[in-house]
Amino acid sequence: MTRHSIRTLMTVLAFLLLSFWLGQGARAAERLGAVRYKTVTIDGLDIFYREAGDRKNPTILLLHGFPTSSHMFRNLIPELADQFHLVAPDYPGYGFSSMPKVDEFEYSFDNMAKIVDKFIDALGLGKYSIYLMDYGAPIGFRVAARRPDRVETLIVQNGNAYVEGINNNFWEPIQEYWKDRGAVNKGLDNDWWKNVKEAYKNPNLSNEEALRFLLTLGATKWQYTNGVRNVEAISPDNWGHVQPLLDREGNQEIQLQMFYSYGSNPPLYPEWQKYLRTHQPPTLIVWGKNDEIFPAAGAHPYKRDLENLEFHLLDTGHFALEEDGQFIADAMRKFLHKHTAE
Repeated sequence: MTRHSIRTLMTVLAFLLLSFWLGQGARAAERLGAVRYKTVTIDGLDIFYREAGDRKNPTILLLHGFPTSSHMFRNLIPELADQFHLVAPDYPGYGFSSMPKVDEFEYSFDNMAKIVDKFIDALGLGKYSIYLMDYGAPIGFRVAARRPDRVETLIVQNGNAYVEGINNNFWEPIQEYWKDRGAVNKGLDNDWWKNVKEAYKNPNLSNEEALRFLLTLGATKWQYTNGVRNVEAISPDNWGHVQPLLDREGNQEIQLQMFYSYGSNPPLYPEWQKYLRTHQPPTLIVWGKNDEIFPAAGAHPYKRDLENLEFHLLDTGHFALEEDGQFIADAMRKFLHKHTAE
C-alpha cells in the first residue's frame, strides 16, 4: 500500500469516526431534549408533570397560569432542555392532574403552594429557578418566600406581586367578589365588563354569573389572542386543550373558588416584596405589555425592590410565550447562564 493510499485511508477513518461521535452527540442531545410525561402521587392526588433535560444541569420549575396547564410550556421546554433541567407540574383541577370536587379538596392558593412544595420534595429538587406566570406567581412566591435558600433566580412573565397590577377594570368585580360572593352588579359597569352584561342581556348580573363568562370558549380565545401582533400566529391548539378541561363537570366551581381565593394574595404582597428586597434573587422580567389582565403597570414596581433585574416589555398579550417564545427562551438561556451554577 502506498503512502498516498495510507493517508487516504486514515482520512476516511478519521471522517467516519468524527461522524460517529457527532451522531452520538446529536442523539444524546435529542434524548435530553425529549419531553417525558410523568405522574407523581401527592397527598393521594395524581400530579401530572412534564420533564426534560439532565438533572445535573440547573433546574427550572415552570408554574403555569389560568386557565391553562403545563401545556403552556410545551414549546419552551424542548427549546432549553439541552442545557437545563425543566419541570412543569399541573395543579390539582388543571391539565392532566387529579380533579377532586370542590367539596373534596381545598382549592386555594395556600394549598396549591403546599402541593407544589411537596412536589418539589417528591422529585428531590435542590436549588432551582422559578418561572412565575399568572396563577404561578402567587403560588411561586409562597414557595420562594418559605424556602428562599433554594431559589437561584426568578423569571416573571405577567405574574403579579403589586397592587398596581390589579388596579384596573378587569379586576374590579373580582375584588367585589372577594368581599361578598353573593354580590350583584358590583364593579360591572366599567368599560371592560359592561359588554359582558349587554351580551347576557342582564342589567343586574350577579358577580358570580359574570365571572362564569371567563370560563367560556369566547373568553378563553380572548385570553390567548387579545393584545397580540398577529392573531394567525396563535395556535388554536391552546383553546382546544384548555376549554374541554374547563367544561368538565364540576370544574367551573373549582375555578370560581380559585377566583375567590385570589383575594388571599394581595395581603401577602408586602411579604413577597420583603422577600425580594431581602434576598435579591436575580430576576428576569419578560412581560406581555398589552395584557389587559396583568398590564405593564404590574411589571414596573419590581424595579423598586430588585437590584439585579433584567427587564423586557414585549409587544404581545397575556400568554407571551405563544408569540414571543423564541425571544423568551433566548433571554432565559443567556440570563440563566449568568446567574445559575453549572
